Amino acid sequence: MQRLPDYLRRGIIQTDTTKNVRHILRNNCLNTVCEAARCPNKAECYTKNTAAFLIMGNNCTRNCRFCNITCSKPEPLNPFEPEHIAKAVVELKLKYVVITSVTRDDLQDGGASHFAEVIRAVKSLDNGVKIEVLTPDFQGRSSSVDTVIEAKPDVFNHNIETVPSLYKIARPQAVYQRSLDFLDYIKKNSKILTKTGLMVGLGETKEELTETFKHLAGIKCDIVTLGQYIAPSKEHLPVVKYYKPEEYVELENIAKNLGIKYTFFSPLARSSYKAQEVFLN
Repeated sequence: MQRLPDYLRRGIIQTDTTKNVRHILRNNCLNTVCEAARCPNKAECYTKNTAAFLIMGNNCTRNCRFCNITCSKPEPLNPFEPEHIAKAVVELKLKYVVITSVTRDDLQDGGASHFAEVIRAVKSLDNGVKIEVLTPDFQGRSSSVDTVIEAKPDVFNHNIETVPSLYKIARPQAVYQRSLDFLDYIKKNSKILTKTGLMVGLGETKEELTETFKHLAGIKCDIVTLGQYIAPSKEHLPVVKYYKPEEYVELENIAKNLGIKYTFFSPLARSSYKAQEVFLN
């Protein structure tokens, strides 16, 4: 395993704010993708009173080889979860909320109606809060996408994660074209901003990334994030390459020149990292 470069290392931050965030999440029986996916930015985000809420349990029905979330039998949906998230949003004084989930292929609508209930619960307590959802592909069901669109999130995010050639090894239960069509459907059937995220370091080439940016520009995806893949353990896919900071600048320029409006390319960029700043920019 390659040595992690110094620019990807994050120290442990423990403050009264981070303790308070963890306390509020625990008291409301809530999960975050920050903890479940071992995000390197979680301490920084907690110090800013932000977190990406992970709904519908901690167990995923898919086994993507880059992800730290457990693939196991999913838990039953918690009918009180929308209410608990809305309460936590108020207690944390959030003005921008990211709602994501494990993939729930066991549910008829993939969990779309649960996403919609969370959006409505948050809006009912504070209609000024901006809401970003990061959803799975719902197995390509347009009816599920419609359910989330009708709840009116401000940003609709779905990650394509990597280039087409790496899907078989990185996310074998997903389909690249299905994810592109998913984002395209949102854009053609709503005025909601669309967003997606990619990892680098799995073995993709610059040419493959450029082609992917062309695909995303072609479907008018509004926001694209790109960051370094960091293997959660030795059991996950190994890192093929650690990109240098200047390579992110080069890739970001390529994406912008191809017509992508908003980009956030950085070694530690993640889908929900600094989501509010990206949205406001």
